[in-house]
Amino acid sequence: MSTVILDYGSGNLRSALKAFQRMAEETGRGGPVSLTADPEAMMRADRVVLPGVGAFADCARGVEAASLRAALEEKVIARGAPFLGICVGMQLLATVGREHGDWPGFGWIPGEVARLEPTQGDGPRLKVPQIGWNALSVADHPLFDGIAEGDHAYFVHSYHLRAENPAHVLATADHGGRFAAAVGRDNIAGVQFHPEKSQRTGLRLIANFLSWTP
Repeated sequence: MSTVILDYGSGNLRSALKAFQRMAEETGRGGPVSLTADPEAMMRADRVVLPGVGAFADCARGVEAASLRAALEEKVIARGAPFLGICVGMQLLATVGREHGDWPGFGWIPGEVARLEPTQGDGPRLKVPQIGWNALSVADHPLFDGIAEGDHAYFVHSYHLRAENPAHVLATADHGGRFAAAVGRDNIAGVQFHPEKSQRTGLRLIANFLSWTP
């Protein structure tokens, strides 16, 4: 068994790599874990993680430039490999991203990626981007085994995925309105938060992903 984290120029991935390697060692599942930009190396792995930071369009272009798009379609959709998208890596699962124009996504989770627009009540003004800890409301799903209602995760984002099918939403959080903190279907999942920065909650989700057999 092996897991790859795709490195297509989306940012510093060392903290994510260390977190996945740590949980692979502790659980004895999903390892070894490595970074790669090589489509052939991805095809040989058993599990795939797609991170992403920055703008939707830049990440989409990075995936295309690394010749990973067609390989991802084959590996994840055709062959059913367990897949986890993180932050913009989750947003790329949508049909379209609406950050600075309309940009096509993978279309694996039908929906759009739109800007956070917190409603303003009587409380303090909520800022965009959302940066910091937020409580999760989680569905019954293997990725959230051992993660309780109200457990916190760490977010850094200005946009969120609006899934067309409510059944594809695996967790929500609130930032002046509910938004999807995690989405998924079949062998595909994505989280808007950063599990590598989310301490116990994030490490538990990583461990669950490394053991996940959809």
